[in-house]
Amino acid sequence: MQLDFEPGRFYKDDPDGQLLGEITYTQLDDSTISIDHTLVAPTYRHHGLARQLLQAVLDLAIKNHWLIIPVCPYAKKVFQQESDIQYLLKNPTPKQED
Repeated sequence: MQLDFEPGRFYKDDPDGQLLGEITYTQLDDSTISIDHTLVAPTYRHHGLARQLLQAVLDLAIKNHWLIIPVCPYAKKVFQQESDIQYLLKNPTPKQED
């Protein structure tokens, strides 16, 4: 699915212009963004749209050499679950030793 973009936001509308999903981010400084908000319409949940929106922000961050502070609960959860993207975190949490 092709996403739309405007600075600070990736989103997808249906053909009638209704918002299906969006993710917003804020530029905090030259090298850091925060992912502030992720929203997916109820009828599009559990179809991978939220992850696709997040991936668009991750790709943009990689391209621009930005680090990320995940603020929204969805982004936080994905960063906790996927160790392969944690290098993008501004302040990674040290792993707990048992």
